Amino acid sequence: MAKTDYKELLDAGVHFGHLKRKWHPKMAPYIFMEKNGIHIIDLNKTAAKLDDAAAAMKQVAKSGKKILFVATKKQAKAVVEKHVKPTGMPYVTERWPGGMLTNFATIRKAVRKMSQIDNMMKDGTFDVLSKRERLQITRQRAKLERDLGSISDLSRLPSALFVVDIKKEHIAVAEAKKLNIPTFAIVDTNSNPTKVDFPIPANDDAAKSIDKLLSIVCKSVNEGLEERKAEKEKTKASKPKAKTEKTEKAEKVKEETK
Repeated sequence: MAKTDYKELLDAGVHFGHLKRKWHPKMAPYIFMEKNGIHIIDLNKTAAKLDDAAAAMKQVAKSGKKILFVATKKQAKAVVEKHVKPTGMPYVTERWPGGMLTNFATIRKAVRKMSQIDNMMKDGTFDVLSKRERLQITRQRAKLERDLGSISDLSRLPSALFVVDIKKEHIAVAEAKKLNIPTFAIVDTNSNPTKVDFPIPANDDAAKSIDKLLSIVCKSVNEGLEERKAEKEKTKASKPKAKTEKTEKAEKVKEETK
């Protein structure tokens, strides 16, 4: 896994924090200086923390577990979908449903409801309903798709959470902490980095900054998935060989006993 390029972070504006008066004291170790009333984040520390987070996320993906990405702020929605969707990992870019993690069974029921509606449309049940009922069900399906479509493949609780803004997504962070789910997050100068396990000190407001950080972590996730796939193929290829060696050994024993 390649080390993060300092210049790439600089060009993406990752170092721009919030106004000095909005800062959180626990972000002090990650602040390089103050310029024109704005805190500037130390990119050397950002790069180090980003590499640590990316390496840990790679291992989660390699083990075949799911990482849930959460970013409901306007400037992050399209960016998250662009980078996370190709990895096959679940993500939430609309409203965070309260109890998404702590009341996961209820969320799964809603996802199953979506599947039931799809089956109704396929088996002809939908056509028997009145026009009004069809309209109501179609609207319900659209709402479920908007809120839960991106997590429809999440059959069990995620093994980790990646959050873009921990102040905005404080409910998601609190739920993950309650269930001891490891949390990764982009943490700006106005947030408390101790609330997450793997804080990445960086600008969480600019789309360009979010895009750069997500491209790096998602690249690591893809590397983990590829390594998992390669290991599976290697194991699969070695099985027939092992079987042949066992057969040869059995035949040798058989010959000796004649």
